[in-house]
Amino acid sequence: MLAAGASRRMGRSKTLLETGQGTLLDQAIRQARLMSSRVTVATGAGYPLMRFRGRVQPACWLPVADWREGMAASLRAGIASLGADARGVFVVLADQPLLEPAALMAMGKAARFMPDQPVAADYGGWPGVPAWLPRWLWPDILALEGDRGAASVLLAAGATRVEIPGVADDVDTPVDWAAVRLRLSRTGPTTRQCRR
Repeated sequence: MLAAGASRRMGRSKTLLETGQGTLLDQAIRQARLMSSRVTVATGAGYPLMRFRGRVQPACWLPVADWREGMAASLRAGIASLGADARGVFVVLADQPLLEPAALMAMGKAARFMPDQPVAADYGGWPGVPAWLPRWLWPDILALEGDRGAASVLLAAGATRVEIPGVADDVDTPVDWAAVRLRLSRTGPTTRQCRR
């Protein structure tokens, strides 16, 4: 999970925003566990406070020394932390709390069924995160620099794009957070139970 950014547009650490079910990071760790039981959080700004304020702990906290470089540094650190037996890695962000759980579980199943095929969320024809990066794709990911994610690598590799409701609802600004928080209040676990 990429959670190392400074949240400049938010003006404060977005990983610590309270969702009603814990912090935004707590929610993201729960989402990541739908795809893999081993969740590693790449950290930078906001660490170690996010570790101590969170109610849900990952399998591993991974401080990224050069986190100020951007997403590429977190991707490199995450891949470098994996063992020789890893067939690939799921990449998720800490700021997409409205991702559809069933779609995340389906992505996890797809990656296990065809582990050599990259899989990515569809952003109107462009691949993005959440994503599955098979091991053969890692050299291209490790070559990325700056605040660039893996979208261009996934596109060039012909990643299978899947619809994951909620990918466009990320939290970057206070306005984003107000809209997402309102939707969370309407779609939380308690609300879902009452709709039966």
